[in-house]
Amino acid sequence: MEVIYQCCCGLDVHKRTIAAGVRRLLEDGGMHQETRTFGTMTRDILALADWLAAESVSHAALESTGSYWKPVYNLLEGRFRMVLVNARHVKHVPGRKTNVKDCQWLGQLLQAGLLRGSVIPERPQRELRDLTRHRSQLVGERSRAANRIQKILEDANLKLAAVASDILGASGRDMLRALIRGETDAGEMADLARRQLRSKIPELRPALEGKVTAHHRFMLGELLNHLEYLENRIEAFSRPFAPAIAKVATLPGFDPRSAQNVVAEIGADMEVFPSAPHLASWAGVCPGNNESAGKRKSGKTTKGNRWLRSALSQSAWSAAREKDSYFQAQYRRLAGRRGKKRAIVAVAHSLLTIIYPMLKDASDYRELGCDYLDQRNARSLLPHLLKRIKDMGYQVTLQELSQEAA
Repeated sequence: MEVIYQCCCGLDVHKRTIAAGVRRLLEDGGMHQETRTFGTMTRDILALADWLAAESVSHAALESTGSYWKPVYNLLEGRFRMVLVNARHVKHVPGRKTNVKDCQWLGQLLQAGLLRGSVIPERPQRELRDLTRHRSQLVGERSRAANRIQKILEDANLKLAAVASDILGASGRDMLRALIRGETDAGEMADLARRQLRSKIPELRPALEGKVTAHHRFMLGELLNHLEYLENRIEAFSRPFAPAIAKVATLPGFDPRSAQNVVAEIGADMEVFPSAPHLASWAGVCPGNNESAGKRKSGKTTKGNRWLRSALSQSAWSAAREKDSYFQAQYRRLAGRRGKKRAIVAVAHSLLTIIYPMLKDASDYRELGCDYLDQRNARSLLPHLLKRIKDMGYQVTLQELSQEAA
């Protein structure tokens, strides 16, 4: 293989050890290789950096193995050109699987310029990404805590959920706190209802008559405290990142929080992605390409950024319900013949394709309208509509309207 880099290193990172293999092209055309093993403590990684600098290494490659690569990358990125690669892209020759062979193989591929690095954002975006991902976990934990509260209420035969649409709304929480304090009068608790729920006070009274024990009160108190703690932490993790969040939030289906989740994953600088299709491929929301011998075997979407894909899918469901919008028309056009889930992936793909120029060129979103697809394909749509009318037993004659009549 042709040598691209004069001196580089492959790193095979594990929980306790790092195998480092340096490859240097000699003046006589020969190749010098040296392999050493280091620990994963901070002092060990700094010793590794000093050794690589003494060997005049310019580039270093490592696989994205769990979270073990992160401290190595963070400590070395300021001194060397780091290349983080997908482990699936650098599989070794079968039958030669050792840590030393792995790091040497990485170094050989890197020196020949055959490695394609993963997109690693700058440190501020990486920190925001950690926050938004943790917030997503907290939101899921909040839902689980809410389900546990409902389970306790059912165990005490309190049918609050049968009357109130949200048992954790302002009225529901007041009633739960009254229960925890030891209130037993259903009328007193029903009178805590606020706003529209006050019209359901007659229904609330029998719903709040149950058999509540000290154990139920203890469990409700613990779960409600845990729920409020999670909500406070979610609020603490919600912080603005850039004007890009406000711009993405103008799209149908997005609010500030969902826009923040998307921007945290892709960043505000689109220069790292050559085009919108590259970004869609990285996110895993575009059709795959599996072809052999001239036959297309599968169009299944590739594995991309699961956090970004999840955020886009949630926004796509909301966008598909936006009345008189292009995304609603696109969803309805595809859902009937391709299924709802495939249609949502297509809407998510469209959303990401629109976000790319909005962030790259600072352009604004322009709604195409629900009839955009019909107008674009008017000529090809006519035969289909005529056939449907004919199948219904009617005969029609088409006459094109003049510009003035139209």
